[in-house]
Amino acid sequence: MITKIERRIKIKYRVRNKISGTADRPRMSVFRSNKQIYVQIIDDDAAKTLVAANSLDLEKMPKCEQAAKVGELIAEKAIKAGINSVVFDRNGYLYHGRIKEVAEAARKAGLKF
Repeated sequence: MITKIERRIKIKYRVRNKISGTADRPRMSVFRSNKQIYVQIIDDDAAKTLVAANSLDLEKMPKCEQAAKVGELIAEKAIKAGINSVVFDRNGYLYHGRIKEVAEAARKAGLKF
């Protein structure tokens, strides 16, 4: 029987075969742990992380609100770094809950997907 983690990793590799970040349009990757959420904007051609944000330094609040704050934070940092559009990599997670909150908050803050 396949576990939940193995299933997510299979989905992750299937998605990553189709998308890739370039210098013009980097990849925005989201990682979700049980307590925190981490977002990176990555240029896959140069194999570099351009911008990163996480919920470690944020005050204690519900996880969906944390995710929305991280989405706004990553969008602000990306726009300051001159990145306006990205390719969204949900990293094998369903587009629901905290992943959706990050994406919608980043869009609202001015980042284009």
